[in-house]
Amino acid sequence: MPGDVILVTGASGFVGSAVTRRLVESGFRVRALIRHTSPTLHLEGLGLEFVQGDLREPDSLRAAMKGVRRLFHVAADYRLWAPNPNEIIENNVNGTHAVMQAAAEAGVERIVYTSSVATLAVNGDGSPADEAKPLALANAIGAYKRSKVIAERLVEQMIANGLPAVIVNPSTPVGPRDVRPTPTGRIIVEAAAGRMPGFVDTGLNLVHVDDVAAGHVAAMERGRVGERYILGGQNAPLSEILAVVARQVGRSPPRLRIPRCVVLPVAVAAEIAARRRGREPFITRDGLRMSKHRMFFTAAKAERDLGFVARPYPEAIGDAIRWFREAGYL
Repeated sequence: MPGDVILVTGASGFVGSAVTRRLVESGFRVRALIRHTSPTLHLEGLGLEFVQGDLREPDSLRAAMKGVRRLFHVAADYRLWAPNPNEIIENNVNGTHAVMQAAAEAGVERIVYTSSVATLAVNGDGSPADEAKPLALANAIGAYKRSKVIAERLVEQMIANGLPAVIVNPSTPVGPRDVRPTPTGRIIVEAAAGRMPGFVDTGLNLVHVDDVAAGHVAAMERGRVGERYILGGQNAPLSEILAVVARQVGRSPPRLRIPRCVVLPVAVAAEIAARRRGREPFITRDGLRMSKHRMFFTAAKAERDLGFVARPYPEAIGDAIRWFREAGYL
């Protein structure tokens, strides 16, 4: 009901802020869980109830859950690299367990858990994968993917024990308000600035972040407990994605296809430099390994069951570029 209090974790993040906006636009009362260091400029004027908390502090989560009937657990450590990879696993797994436990204790009636297509196996032939093939933990590349696989399996176990949760699996969101920015947002910024002269042969499923947010709300209203739903847009090779970015900023698209063996030493050097500077590298060895597979998916189930609709991905890229320009990233 619109009068219910809905709690959103990760409300200041890229997807979380989009979900928060969608809920407010739909007439819901939203309580935003944020850390004291979280940026909130892009959340101003929404009439939110802010509550400070941390996924690593169970007491703060229990306090945030008071009076809450519905929960969107969107918060995640979305890094493809960290000096200590175990931090990513601990944040995503332990944080998810703490949130779900606090929700169960508070009697929350409906939960939407934001997972990722990173928990799903891709098809070797490059055809779009669906929700039917969970990724085996042994095949998860990198700490982020491992953390999301473990966390999703944990949520599934809790659902089997009565947790009223629906799982959504966004593909690769792009669009406005990518404050951090995300790894994909960085690609758009670098390409728009003309700093990506070439590409490796890979592919992604891109979806507008606001469509992902609409899918979250639809999952709350129409999703079945225990089911997972891919919230994805269109599949495209990276070369095509970079060409779309180039056209939108008036540049010539990169045409140099770079073998992975050439990029590997660059990734190694980037990680070494990142350890010294304390900043996430643009290229990583795990990212290079992941690029061997085209991350193509289908959102047919969400379209059928939730009424999910995704606009063409060039619109999402255009919205992202406009926001990055206005925010001073370009």
